[in-house]
Amino acid sequence: MSQLFNSKIEDLASLIESSMSKYGKAPAFECFGQTLTFEELERLSGALGAWLQHSSGLVAGDRIIIQLPNINQFPIAVFAALRAGLVVVNTNPLYTPREMLHQFTNSGAKGIIILQDLLGKLSEVIESTEIGTVIVTHPLDLISKKLASPEWGVGMMDAIALGETYELKPRFNKNLDDTCVIQYTGGTTGLSKGACLTHRSILSNVGQFFERIDEKLEEQKEIFVCPLPLYHIYAFVVNMIMLFSKGNLNLLIPNPRDLDALVKSIGEHKITGFSGINTLFVGLCQHPGFKGLDFSSLKMTFSGGSALSMHAAQTWQNLTGCTVSEGYGLTEASPVVCMNEPGNEQLASVGRPLIGTQVEIWDEHDRVLPIGEQGQIVVRGPQIMKGYWLLPDETNKAMAKDGFYRTGDVGEIRPNGCIKIVDRLTDMIIVSGFNVYPNEVEEVLVSHPSINEAAVVGEPDSKSGERVCAYVTVLDKSIEMKTLLDYCREMLTAYKIPKRIIFMESLPKTTVGKILRRELRQT
Repeated sequence: MSQLFNSKIEDLASLIESSMSKYGKAPAFECFGQTLTFEELERLSGALGAWLQHSSGLVAGDRIIIQLPNINQFPIAVFAALRAGLVVVNTNPLYTPREMLHQFTNSGAKGIIILQDLLGKLSEVIESTEIGTVIVTHPLDLISKKLASPEWGVGMMDAIALGETYELKPRFNKNLDDTCVIQYTGGTTGLSKGACLTHRSILSNVGQFFERIDEKLEEQKEIFVCPLPLYHIYAFVVNMIMLFSKGNLNLLIPNPRDLDALVKSIGEHKITGFSGINTLFVGLCQHPGFKGLDFSSLKMTFSGGSALSMHAAQTWQNLTGCTVSEGYGLTEASPVVCMNEPGNEQLASVGRPLIGTQVEIWDEHDRVLPIGEQGQIVVRGPQIMKGYWLLPDETNKAMAKDGFYRTGDVGEIRPNGCIKIVDRLTDMIIVSGFNVYPNEVEEVLVSHPSINEAAVVGEPDSKSGERVCAYVTVLDKSIEMKTLLDYCREMLTAYKIPKRIIFMESLPKTTVGKILRRELRQT
């Protein structure tokens, strides 16, 4: 880890710049059959960064939204923003205008780099935000050279062309403890919170991850499949920063649900690594084309974001010959806390804490529990966030004594030092690795004029791990489930939409009127 903190690595952008300089013409990212070298990334991100400094009206420390899928423009945009001294705010491109508005206004972002197809949604909310700079790109811009022709905003390729006439200015007053990424997560109240990740926290986690996989990872020799979205902290740090910084190639998959295209992309390379989640492993192992691929070079498979089932791990290993290394992380931990060592996995656990990371199990009175007993997992380490953006009370609730972070998860420490995740203290639902917070879905449901009350819980699902299920009481008994689902589609991203809506005469409650979700899970 210490090698990241030499005199040349003053911030996250310094690590990125040193990697681009060191690896030159080596391939860094590939998407749609186009490969970007480290040298090309240096030029493109430098030009865009210079444009951001000279022509965007943004100044160092301003927040900029990145709302893109897994395309080559994503690393260009992020690296440009960091090199220009801006703070990156990652946003899911599938978000509805309602969901976009909260992140945009809460972060106080003044700029956005967005896919052209999303301009319609942006137009619905931009007047309620502080966003004054809009940079637009088409998925094939880098291939067809400036396909984006937005009615408003500036095309990314136009900004890059102009930026090449400017000089990228140095970043002054660099501080490892400054926030460089605001990554939005959720909370038990349903409030979306922005975790402030610093240069130090992300760089630390990169170094910690290196230490755990050091024996397997080879500089400039890895070809990693990246089907998980780069706007998610897992792929953002593990793929786009960590693997990149060692001169390796990431194969970006824009739509992992298109298994045919995913299998085709994999088949064009002798892949050495794969970053995925449980549902993707299961889906690929059932795909006939995947079964015929050459896995002779595959030596690392990382799993995170949702629990890895024994069935998925064993099926993957039987088909590919590669074990699955499950880890445990949180947005607030930049993100990795624990990780199994590739080839030496401890099944049914998430492995041991990373170097420099302390994990304890506490009871409800914040007392440390002995080995083998179950309680709340708390974490302390250099990768823990600075706090929640503009939410000091929420930060104080999450941060406990002596710098420990309360994860809200229940687990135990086994005698061998490995961590087992048992359950969640919160009511969060995980659908294919994405967090769904019941209060948010309930709020949408009760905003419909026919709904009186709503309660949302998770149900087991063989494909997605969990699915969203809603229980409602209605004012208008003629209302149909299809009408409610159509309403939800207007307000929620697809994975948050209930798969079932059950109409009830009343919802179970405590004596003080609080809805008992746990009773609904048992119905």
